[in-house]
Amino acid sequence: MLTAIIITLVVGAIAGWLAGLVVNGTGFGLVGDIVIGILGALIASFLFPYFGIALTLGGGILGAIILAFIGAVILLVVVKVIKNIAA
Repeated sequence: MLTAIIITLVVGAIAGWLAGLVVNGTGFGLVGDIVIGILGALIASFLFPYFGIALTLGGGILGAIILAFIGAVILLVVVKVIKNIAA
């Protein structure tokens, strides 16, 4: 149980940080990166099966990081578009 939580936090931090670099050019701090990465993993885990996409790139932690990264990028792009529309 504790190991799963630690792995989730590490995967979220890495994915959120990478997505922040790609979309904004910087990360969002440790807590922000973890939150963005975990939300990205949730988004991707719902979107990929809905569209019939099977992510088989790497396995284990590498696959989880890739999945969370893609979801986090989607999340950040959507937030950025909404912020630009509202501004």
